Amino acid sequence: MAPDLASLRLLADVARLGGIAAAGRAHGITQQSASERVRSLEADVGLDLVTRGRSGSALTPTGRLVVEWSADLLARADDLDEALSTLRRDRSRELRVHASLTVAETVLPRVLVRARRDSVAHVTLHATNSASVVDAVRSGAADLGFVEGPVPLDGLGHRGVGVDELVLVAAPDDPWARRRRVVVPDDLGARALSSREEGSGTRRVWEDALAEAGVAAPPPEAVFDTTTALLASVAAGGPPAFVSRRSAIHLVGAGELTALPTVGLALRRPLTAVWQGGSLPARGPARDLLALVAAALRTPEAQGEPVT
Repeated sequence: MAPDLASLRLLADVARLGGIAAAGRAHGITQQSASERVRSLEADVGLDLVTRGRSGSALTPTGRLVVEWSADLLARADDLDEALSTLRRDRSRELRVHASLTVAETVLPRVLVRARRDSVAHVTLHATNSASVVDAVRSGAADLGFVEGPVPLDGLGHRGVGVDELVLVAAPDDPWARRRRVVVPDDLGARALSSREEGSGTRRVWEDALAEAGVAAPPPEAVFDTTTALLASVAAGGPPAFVSRRSAIHLVGAGELTALPTVGLALRRPLTAVWQGGSLPARGPARDLLALVAAALRTPEAQGEPVT
């Protein structure tokens, strides 16, 4: 009958520590329990493994041979136990995700519900601007990041997961909302807008678009570090602002904001996943979440389009 691993470990410790009592203490059991386990092992294998005397116990030549033969088996069992522990840690560990506000507010909520349902990982989400996302990934503070627009990604693994488009929104009673003609780059060069803060991917896209059109953007009249606050200010009568179409679609549909048509501006931008490493994140929660986000961004809802 094949001996069990726990008994073989105990026998190995009898040899290593010089007696049954010491081996028992190492295993957290009494000398009596250790002795009974050794006797049970001897009965299983049909061999005398330990000699017992007034001066203590010692392995028989057969016992020493069994310990030697079992060393490789116990080492392999240790390797298996560590591998299983790693799988359990990987399955339950926290996945730290940093995301630009557009992705954090309009895409990730649904995705994280799916991730929890599928036991992808325990995800903690930090919403910030794109520049801060890249900094967090580079420093190791984030396992996976999502950014919008053109951001330097030298040395990082990255992959496009979708495309976003900015739209210029204004309060329904704003002068630009009441006129018939479209907004052109020269109009934007003559009026200070509401805007996100420096480092925001959204801000960089519309400022770059104006620069490409040959227009210098005046400093924003009001600056906000969240899209929610920016939209609330515009709806309350603040200057117009460029925001993600995904962020504004519900307020425009409810009549709280007006989407202003523009021409002559390149307002589409990529949404990109970033991480440290190779062409894909390591197998596990980060790669699984990346796949879920990419799939979500292919749906009409995630693209800021009504579902028909």
